[in-house]
Amino acid sequence: MSQAHVAAWVAAQPLTPSDVDCATTVMLKILDGKCKMPALEKAVMADLYDALKDRPGERFGADLHALIASARDGAGETLRNTIYEHRLLAETTLSRPVMKAFKAMIRARGLFAGLETRIDDEEDAP
Repeated sequence: MSQAHVAAWVAAQPLTPSDVDCATTVMLKILDGKCKMPALEKAVMADLYDALKDRPGERFGADLHALIASARDGAGETLRNTIYEHRLLAETTLSRPVMKAFKAMIRARGLFAGLETRIDDEEDAP
């Protein structure tokens, strides 16, 4: 799974501003350490966020993307607390059914297609 795969997937999908908000929320969860996805899926989701962050969201904008960029560069205690607060706000802003529908959609449309093969390849590596 590569950034090129994710970029091609994004280009082929009719993604909405709400989908951008969902990807942003997942990125906040990853940064906050609350995302329960396996590491490889987190990496794909980070690539998805990177492919979508310049698109407009319904609820979240440039200020949140700037915060995420700062946190990815290295988060001190204050920044970690800010990420935590924004993650909570994002999760309460987007309903649980919206997030579940987003996650089901990306799986059904094949964002993680081939992921099992990569996991198997990694396990076989010396």
